[in-house]
Amino acid sequence: MRAGRSLVLLAAAALLGACAVPLSTADRHLSDMPVTTAKPRPALSLPASQGSLFPAAGGLSTGYRPLFEDRRARAVGDTLTVLLSERTTANKKSSASASKASTLDSTVTAGTKVPIFKKLAGLELGAAASNSFTGSGDSSATNNFSGTITVTVVEVYANGNLLVAGEKRLAVSDEEEIIRFAGVVNPTDLNANTVSSTLVADARIEYRGRGAADDAQTPGLLTRGVLKFWPF
Repeated sequence: MRAGRSLVLLAAAALLGACAVPLSTADRHLSDMPVTTAKPRPALSLPASQGSLFPAAGGLSTGYRPLFEDRRARAVGDTLTVLLSERTTANKKSSASASKASTLDSTVTAGTKVPIFKKLAGLELGAAASNSFTGSGDSSATNNFSGTITVTVVEVYANGNLLVAGEKRLAVSDEEEIIRFAGVVNPTDLNANTVSSTLVADARIEYRGRGAADDAQTPGLLTRGVLKFWPF
């Protein structure tokens, strides 16, 4: 009776634990991923400068930009394009070997004054021992991620660097692909309001999917619960 009750409790705990696991990897976010968008600050109502065709420059929120300055992101709510060009290759190979061998040979010489040793005369003793070890390991990883994503400035630091974040969703039939990006951009690295992901500091890149293909790669509800609480 107690065994049956224990099985019921274990199954209930497994189900509760499985419910705490997200049903789709697309719903998981990196813990340090900021919000993926931000609205610009309200524009200030300032009168035009006396004797000038341009409004008074009252800060970044006015939308004013000098005549000979290119259009580039510099305020909260502005957008810029990130060229995703991530390529990493890592290889590691190691090996180790050790060996040890020993041999012992001995011959008993009988003593003339000891009768017992006379019977052991000419007896040869030998011993040999050997020990060897060989180990090797090899690992490699290659990642290639390319594409483009337009992100929004969510914060401007005191030194002028821009904290950017953005999200792109692409749905085809029942399959959905989600790309999330966040990082810190130096405005001087912008070229035509575009920057390469290799120049972004503290970059956070997510590429996840949602649909039948993603569900097929995810263990079932009960399986996740059992694996979560299985002690062995």
